[in-house]
Amino acid sequence: MNQLIKVDYSTDRPTVSARELHEFLEVNTKFQDWFPRMREYGFTEGQDFNPLKIENVPSQKRERTYSLTDFQLTIDMAKEICMLQRNERGKQARQYFIQLEKDWDSPEKVMARALQIADRRLHMLEAQIEQDQPKVLFANAVATSHTSILIGELAKLLKQNGVDMGQNRLFDWMRKSGYLISRKGTDYNMPTQRSMELGLMEIKETSISHADGHVSISKTPKITGKGQQYFIGKFLKQ
Repeated sequence: MNQLIKVDYSTDRPTVSARELHEFLEVNTKFQDWFPRMREYGFTEGQDFNPLKIENVPSQKRERTYSLTDFQLTIDMAKEICMLQRNERGKQARQYFIQLEKDWDSPEKVMARALQIADRRLHMLEAQIEQDQPKVLFANAVATSHTSILIGELAKLLKQNGVDMGQNRLFDWMRKSGYLISRKGTDYNMPTQRSMELGLMEIKETSISHADGHVSISKTPKITGKGQQYFIGKFLKQ
């Protein structure tokens, strides 16, 4: 079938340019006056047509470029507009759109569209997998880790993987989320019972000998290998 008017097949259903249809129909009225009148016949934006801004259109009178507003019309809307013109060009265009719809609904075209959709989804999935691969490899590497790390070190790992989280903010988040004790006192910033039971954290105790002979115990919260996987997975999902 000869293409009287260019048809856009890039979306779920074919559309045509309102300006190109206006030109083909040889309407004497200017487009900016004609199209608003056509819209008054009960057509709905977002359902029957969508605005389209065309940038950098060359000007014939000036060296500068300018922008135009066009509209992408569904084939149903284009057919009705053709009927409203009541001329030979309108009849010709309407028959063209009717044949186009028949071809669009043919088993061959339906199968071709299904294959195109599947191909687009496959490419999108492949792109997403490629984008996520560094994060997946990182999370898998952490999963096999048996070394506990400091919360500050976890913050650095998160930042290296695109999570904007410094040490102080991570401590604050863990307190507010119930992983660290927020109550001021000797246990402040220590793992909560919940964190310990889940195996996300442990307490590193260090003996410190002082000059006067007494020994004190320093307690430091650390993230276990399981905890690293847990928190990294939580932040990467966000």
